[in-house]
Amino acid sequence: MRNASYWRTGPQRMSLTGEVCPHCAAKLFPPRDICPHCGGPAKEPFHFSGKGTVYSFSTMYSAPAGWTEYAPYVVALVKLAEGPMVTAQLTDVGPNEVSIGMSVEMVTRRMREEGEGGLIQYGYKFRPVLQAAAAQA
Repeated sequence: MRNASYWRTGPQRMSLTGEVCPHCAAKLFPPRDICPHCGGPAKEPFHFSGKGTVYSFSTMYSAPAGWTEYAPYVVALVKLAEGPMVTAQLTDVGPNEVSIGMSVEMVTRRMREEGEGGLIQYGYKFRPVLQAAAAQA
């Protein structure tokens, strides 16, 4: 990801900020100019809770360039509590500990470093909901 793109998309990557359609109330992530549900303009920011469940997942053993040092890692399709699905890396969990339906929460984590001594990129990942936090919810 180039630096300009990285900074331009910061709100989505750091806080799961999407949009809500003022016409049909659909919650959208990532943000879009046009609502895919009703075709109306969708410009109102919406901050997702970051809570969700694992809908599907896969373990990456052969990672793409720039990510090989992190392999193996788990990538999941997470269904957010508000409805949309997002693809994200799971953290704080081993590949054999992941299951469909597992409750997860968004955390901001280091994604990677661009080149030796380069820009450190942060973004969202999901981790299993901690048992103490789950008991309080």
